[in-house]
Amino acid sequence: MTDKPKKKKSRQQVYTLLVEVGRKDGDGLPDNATGGALMIYASGIDEAEAVRETVAILKQADLAPLDVTGYGTMEERLAEGHDIAPDERKLMGRALAENSVIVAQMTPFFEDQN
Repeated sequence: MTDKPKKKKSRQQVYTLLVEVGRKDGDGLPDNATGGALMIYASGIDEAEAVRETVAILKQADLAPLDVTGYGTMEERLAEGHDIAPDERKLMGRALAENSVIVAQMTPFFEDQN
């Protein structure tokens, strides 16, 4: 009897991403906004996959992603001393359970009028 090598089971994880977006017609940002930032929880096998999926979904939603900053998994953030609130943990759990991208917060940017 020969033992087949077991396939390494890939494990989805949730990554915290901060995405800066520019302006695009139909983006849903306030008319006088110059862009915005989105706090996102995205599932993926690794952070690169989570970023790719996030950017693709944001483009489908008529947003214009400019820059993505990754903050790692919940475990990595906790190891760095981040305080993760219960509602944030719930959204991360939802992203993992649904294998999805969750926009937790959207903050528009405005030009300083001074």
